[in-house]
Amino acid sequence: MSADLSHARSNRSINGNPVKIELPRPRPERIVHEGRLVTVEPLDPDRHAAEIYPLLHGDAEKERVWDHLPYGPFPTFEAYRDWVADVASKDDPLFFAIRNKRTERVEGVASLMEIRPAAGVIEIGHINLSTALQNTMEATEGLYLLMTYAMDQLRYRRFEWKCNALNENSRRAAARLGFSFEGIFYQHSVPKGHNRDTAWFSTLDYEWPAIRRNFERWLSPDNFDADGRQRMSLGEMNRSLQ
Repeated sequence: MSADLSHARSNRSINGNPVKIELPRPRPERIVHEGRLVTVEPLDPDRHAAEIYPLLHGDAEKERVWDHLPYGPFPTFEAYRDWVADVASKDDPLFFAIRNKRTERVEGVASLMEIRPAAGVIEIGHINLSTALQNTMEATEGLYLLMTYAMDQLRYRRFEWKCNALNENSRRAAARLGFSFEGIFYQHSVPKGHNRDTAWFSTLDYEWPAIRRNFERWLSPDNFDADGRQRMSLGEMNRSLQ
């Protein structure tokens, strides 16, 4: 985070007085979010578990997606389906499946979590994208749809991204999507018997409009040539904001 952005974040006041905030914000609901490239659907064990299980299991490359999650991989489909049934029944985290319209299959999951309506704070997490979805326009649009839901429709003030500090891919993804790095919580948790230091990122409500415009410019079909190569980089556009 640049010094200028840090300073701007520390002075949200009017004539030295704290800004009055109207709260609480609405809780997110189990609704479908339609994009041009993907559909983001409430996670359902009967509709989604069998579809996504083989994309996240079966060989070392596929199962690498579980390395920085506190659970998985699962030894059998039945064990995975039981896990999906459990998490799909909860309101926090609220899980969604990301369906690729091109392949017509579910290729990843993500959730809205740590939901605090009284403070207007929400987090995106439990992101697990199969190798088929990673580093694609579809993956970006799926996360963008959840960000838009939280920031535009529900009007949350703070949207968080947290990850294992050793997970360089997740840290790069957060920066590319416009999140600002805030620091590391050391010895934050012990998933799978290993220490986890947690890197914290956030996007704030007054930062979001510029970030949303960058998403819209990047996701536009005009941003890609006939071979699908991007003309403008989302990461570079968002870095310019800082």
